[in-house]
Parts: sequence; structure tokens; C-alpha cells
Amino acid sequence: MIKINLSLKPSDLAAKLKRFWQLSGEKINLIENNYDVSKGSPVFTSKGKYITRGWTEWTQGFLYGSMILQYDATGENEFLEMGRKKTVELMAPHISHVGVHDHGFNNVSTYGNLLRLMKEGKIAFNEWEKDFYSLALKISGAIQARRWTKIKDGGFIYSFNGPHSLFVDTLRSCRSLILSHCLGHVLQSEGDQQISLLERVVEHMKATANYSIFYGEGRDIYDVLGRTAHESIFNVNDGNFRCPNSQQGYSGFSTWTRGLAWAMCGFAEEIEWFDSVKDADIAGLNVRKDILPFMIKAARATCDFYIENCPTDGVPYWDTGAPDLYKLGDYLNKPADPFNGFEPVDSSAATIAAQGLLRLGRHLQQKNEKESGDRYWQAGLTILNTIFDEPWLSTGQMHQGLLLHSIYHRPNGWDYKPKGSKIPNGESGMWGDYHIREVALYIQRVINNETYHSFFNIL
Repeated sequence: MIKINLSLKPSDLAAKLKRFWQLSGEKINLIENNYDVSKGSPVFTSKGKYITRGWTEWTQGFLYGSMILQYDATGENEFLEMGRKKTVELMAPHISHVGVHDHGFNNVSTYGNLLRLMKEGKIAFNEWEKDFYSLALKISGAIQARRWTKIKDGGFIYSFNGPHSLFVDTLRSCRSLILSHCLGHVLQSEGDQQISLLERVVEHMKATANYSIFYGEGRDIYDVLGRTAHESIFNVNDGNFRCPNSQQGYSGFSTWTRGLAWAMCGFAEEIEWFDSVKDADIAGLNVRKDILPFMIKAARATCDFYIENCPTDGVPYWDTGAPDLYKLGDYLNKPADPFNGFEPVDSSAATIAAQGLLRLGRHLQQKNEKESGDRYWQAGLTILNTIFDEPWLSTGQMHQGLLLHSIYHRPNGWDYKPKGSKIPNGESGMWGDYHIREVALYIQRVINNETYHSFFNIL
């Protein structure tokens, strides 16, 4: 269980953040100067160097988005120019990519961040540039919404596995639909039928809350409050739910911790947007009575499960049911050990989860739920205090990664194991590097009393 530091303040992280952004810029330049883009998008490191892994193209936006975040945090103009140029030249295929569920990763991280900076006044306003980013986001949201499966009680955006498959991490792609809707766009189908992107957001979030997250209500014998299933399987002929499953976790009846973190972060940031909505009704539902309650229930459950099923420093092992965890002894009552001989940790889950904890904590604090809000907020700060330091922060001059001890696909054995080690460790993933930058920017803005960082600051 996380040993929450209740006295930690955001400002206590200021010195670590200064060092962090210096290292971050060095890593971006190291990749830019040494990675061969002809091999495909960099996904994760092996022996300290980024390599690709053909599965789906879901990480390219994190690379260029990292450049944009670096500019946002430091004002170093070369990173803005680098990120803007790469976005314009190379990200177009991601806008119209009909084969993935990752639009919220690739396109919100690039076009979305650039439009946000313009709206916030951090880059010069240009009408055509604004329209270019807006058009990209409009199309991206509609394309993402087109991957749609109807079920008995609604529908969901299906994963790259096919129409039967609901992934918990797709929750973060709801941002692409929300932004497209906010920019005045709709999905048009056969016969010029107009389909509300916001209605699909609500239905997808409900499906995720109902089927990807457990609430200790007796759904099955593995129904533990707050645990998540990476994948939920449906019969596409009759719309019935069939079973939980996992692609990157140990099993459908254990919790892959990065999937858990995606749920924590996804629900928390989308709660912030729905709470900002002025209209009372969406898709025939009342936001305050029908939408926010199930979102907050899911966010609380997942955040509580994370806190309780994590080592004391806030960095989890890759799956809560990993088969050799028992060999580590009382591992939940001591800091995570990335160099152990049995099961790897996943630092990328920690950095994603930290953002979810901070955002949910702040939301509840603003709703006068101080005790629970403070608990989540301080848990998020505790994780940041851990991962902004060694052995999690990559300080080696030749290592291209920023956040060490990240795991990509343990069941497939894709992650590099150093010589003499029985488990993968010491490597990075592009998603982890991006999200540690994102949460670093988030808390830096809090420290400096700047504009609160949210994906919907494009409005």
C-alpha cells in the first residue's frame, strides 16, 4: 500500500522538476540525432536505444508531443519548431487511421497540444494554423467514433482486435471525440445521418465503467472493488458481454496495472470536462445526476485499488496477479524493487496513475470533499516525488529513455532483459516518457500558479 506523504507540497518538487526538464531535453535531442525514422515509430528501448515494434502505430504522437511539452515547460523555441514541423509533416496518416483505437494518444498529444498552446497565448495566433489544427482534431474524433460496436445497453469504440473487443485504455481516446464535438463537428454516416460524438463518448464511458471495472458487487468470484480488466469481450451477434480478457496483463482475472492507470487518468480528466459543461443535458441524460456519478464511482474505485495494491513508494508491479509475486514476500509493504529476480515493475503505470490521482483529488477538493480529495492528491504527489528521482529517472548520457523500468508486453516477452537479470528492467517506453512529461508540466503549472493544464484548454 502506498505510504502517502501527507506533508508533501507541490513546491517541494521544484528542484527535481528543474533537473527533470534538463534531462528531458537531452533525451529528445538524443533520439532526434540518433534514431532512424525509416524503421518506424520508436516504441521502447533495448539496451538504452529506442527501437520499433510492429503492432499498431500508437506512439509516434508521444514523440512529437514530447517536444511540444518540452517547449511548454521551458520556453525553448527549438523544441516547439521541432514538434510543430514533425506534426505537420508526419502525423497526417494518424488523423485518418481507421484501424486503431489510439486517436486520443497520437492526435491530442500533437495537434491538440499545439492548438492548446495557441489558445493559451503561449504561441503566436495564426488563423490558418489554428484552422489546420482544428480540422485535424475534428476529423480525428469522427474517425475514432466510427469504430463502433452496439451492445445490449449502449455501445463502445472497439479496439484494434476487432468489433468484439473493448479495451480499458481506449477511455483516453474519448478526448478526441470530446474535442471534435467542442469544435462543432459530427460524424456523418450513410444517408447523411448525423451521429453525435458526445453521445458516443457517454456510451463508451458507461461501457468501460460497467464492464472494464469491478466494484465488489459479486459479478464473478474475482470481483474485487476497483480492479480492472484490460479487455472485455462481447458477442457481436447479440450484443451480450461474454468475459474479461487481457492482451498485456497476466489474465482477464487479474489487473494489468497500466490498464488500471489508464482508467484512473481517463476518468479523472474527463470528469473535469463534464464538470465544466454548462448545458444540463447530454444525450438525454443529466450531466450532474446521470453522468458524473458513474464516472466518479469508477475513478474512486480504481484510484483506491491502485493505492491499496501498490508498493509503498507508488510504483506498481506490472500485474497484481503476476504469478511470481509471492516470491517477493511482503512486497506491498516496502518500496518497489525494479532489480528483483521474479517480476518486473511498470513505472509507466505509476506516471499515468499519478496524473489520475492528482486530477481526481483536485476535483473532490473543489467539491468540498477535503478528506478524500487530499488523500488522492497527496498520493499523486508521493508518486511524483518517487519517479522524479533515481532509480526511475534516466540520468545516463547515452540512454535515450527518460523514465526507466517501464514494461511494454510482458506476456509476449518483448521487453529487454539485461545480461544476468531474470526479468526486464532499466528500459523505457515512449508512452511512459510522454506521460511523465505531461504530469511534470501539470504540477509545474500548479507550482507557478499558471493556467490549469487540461486537454480541453483549446476552447
